[in-house]
Amino acid sequence: MTSMSHSTLPASRCRSTRPNEAIRRLCNSRTMDPSAANASSEPVVHIENFKMVFDNRVVIDGLSFDIKQGETFGFLGSNGSGKTTTIRALLGIYQPTAGILQIDGRVFKPEDGKRLGYLPEERGLYKKESVIDVMVYFGRLKGLSHETAREWSLSFLERVDLADQSRVRLDKLSSGQQQKVQLGVTIMNDPELLILDEPTKGFDPVNRRLLMGIIEDQKRVGATVMMVTHQMDEVERLCDRVILLKNGRSEAYGTINEVQDLYGGTTIRIRYSGSIPDSAHFAVSLRERNYAELKFTDGADAALILKELVDAGVQVREFTTSKLSLDEIFLKVYGQEHRSDVAP
Repeated sequence: MTSMSHSTLPASRCRSTRPNEAIRRLCNSRTMDPSAANASSEPVVHIENFKMVFDNRVVIDGLSFDIKQGETFGFLGSNGSGKTTTIRALLGIYQPTAGILQIDGRVFKPEDGKRLGYLPEERGLYKKESVIDVMVYFGRLKGLSHETAREWSLSFLERVDLADQSRVRLDKLSSGQQQKVQLGVTIMNDPELLILDEPTKGFDPVNRRLLMGIIEDQKRVGATVMMVTHQMDEVERLCDRVILLKNGRSEAYGTINEVQDLYGGTTIRIRYSGSIPDSAHFAVSLRERNYAELKFTDGADAALILKELVDAGVQVREFTTSKLSLDEIFLKVYGQEHRSDVAP
């Protein structure tokens, strides 16, 4: 199995009224003030001028970004954009052609693995063993006692609705159930940095929400999270900052608001009757029957535009303002490329 992971206890266990002493120590050791996590000026992940060449083909070209302590960072891009290559180089699986890739100020080494939880897109568990035996095994590898690893695992399985499957062989579980188990292994034993590659891939909405709640718990107690996903609603819900990777280069990098502003800022959506006039204060970016989307020009504001429409005789039935969603931005950046079936 590919895993370099550790974790805190599930929140439900930390709130238990009957925790044993070992579990109580684990809960207490992970509790921290989020403001303290953000106080550090040193990035947890630092990538500078990273270049990767395979067989004379440039896969990553001059990529630079930082991930700050305590933040959740969205590492985004279409299939084939270079996300997996970057993660593998960061973890020492690939040797970079050029550039700096560091975790906590140094090149990652296997002995640093106890501080890292890595959930790869390619899942891997010992499928001929029972769920609880596999989880306890990895807990012991990460330094937990047998008792603590078992109690943590049973609590996690209860939280993800797998308590009745603890003695079942992993190969008898569905792929989604196996994915829950692997997430548990990943977050076990208090990771400082979580790297999650498509953590909710293939989940239904109920289980996606459950898994996002577990990731939010990790963030709340101070973990730094690097998340690869194509679910833009997850990004908008969880991520502090993002980078959009395209053809091995940074296409956009910053907070959600900064990226939204980069791709058009605020959009006015109206439902109306009549004829929208030409204006120096807005441009019509989409026009359908009785519906339109307008873009501000410099110096204009929503109130001015609404007044102008009403003065021109437009019957405005609905007038809302919103920024371009990350889903819309993703389609704008990658377009037809995202619909192709290219391997990452």
